[in-house]
Amino acid sequence: MVMDMKLQMVDLHGQYLKIKKEVDTGIRQVIETSAFINGPQVKEFASNLATYSGCKHVITCGNGTDALQIALMSLGLKPGDEVIVPAFTYVASAEVIGLLGLIPVMVDVDYATFNVTAANLEKALSPKTKAIIPVHLFGQSCDMEPIMQFAVKHHLYVVEDNAQAIGATYTFSDGTKKHTGTIGHIGCTSFFPSKNLGCYGDGGAILTNDDVLAEQLRMIANHGQRIKYHHAVIGCNSRLDTVQAAVLNAKLKHLDEYCLARREAAQYYTSHLKDVRGIITPEELPQSTHVYHQYTLKVLDGKRDALKQHLADAGIPSMIYYPLPLQQQEAFQKITRAAESLDNAEKLAYSVLSLPVHTELTTEQQDLVIDSIKAVSYTHLTLPTKLEV
Repeated sequence: MVMDMKLQMVDLHGQYLKIKKEVDTGIRQVIETSAFINGPQVKEFASNLATYSGCKHVITCGNGTDALQIALMSLGLKPGDEVIVPAFTYVASAEVIGLLGLIPVMVDVDYATFNVTAANLEKALSPKTKAIIPVHLFGQSCDMEPIMQFAVKHHLYVVEDNAQAIGATYTFSDGTKKHTGTIGHIGCTSFFPSKNLGCYGDGGAILTNDDVLAEQLRMIANHGQRIKYHHAVIGCNSRLDTVQAAVLNAKLKHLDEYCLARREAAQYYTSHLKDVRGIITPEELPQSTHVYHQYTLKVLDGKRDALKQHLADAGIPSMIYYPLPLQQQEAFQKITRAAESLDNAEKLAYSVLSLPVHTELTTEQQDLVIDSIKAVSYTHLTLPTKLEV
């Protein structure tokens, strides 16, 4: 029965069928004009995203990793400068730091929300600290007000990694609401197909309200040139192609309903799983909307992999984001500095399990997942407490 329902982590085809006419029309227009690079749809999408997010400048680029790299390149940092980044995140958040000859300084995260806090950042501060990369993991904003206060106090740049939380908002203590990705000096996002706003290939964007930074970002993303063949700075070649922009123009109109569908699916899971012994359901910050790019459980007592296998045996997919914290990755062993004990990052890496959550998920499909989890007696699941790596 599960297999007949084609339960997936994300159902991109089902989502496409609902907006097929809009998407097909947009792609056809690109093909008919053959403006495959820097066609008018690219500028149109950048303008639409700026309006949606309430941000002054949107610079599109090739992917979310490029967005982070270009953002750091625009800040005038020098080799040996330190950038603080959480140890529990996707590798790209820290990879770009090392790629540019900067020092990734790993900090722990809050166990409840998976996100870095101002208290974590305090422990990492040094005379070499120049920037912070708060990652809004799994769809929920970091607690940005104290993070921004910390950054202002210590004259640090804030580059938000918003790849997983586009559409989320954060509420400040004075009632001001801002979209994630528009709070720091620069926000970076990804349009990887499985993201809440995903294209049909690779894509990314950089957001800023700073005119000077915007000019730098545009130059760097375009070989360092303001005027064609006149290169003011060293840059790279990173752009959103016109076909992807056409897809994103169609899907941006639906982003809020996509986020709502994910929130409703998450609430349904939580209402049925919150009292199940041996697991902890996601916690929401009162200051942030959660757009649930992932619905991630914590499975206690070293039983995560056994639960994952139990679900797989029932035809139910699940994923581990992420099985190894960054401080344990070989690539970072010689270039990083750990600012504190990274106990939560390690604990989370050995306990997290993400369930299917997407815009096309039905309650009948969720019931299959929920019933399968409830049917497990965790006392009979056997598994080593850590993954073999």
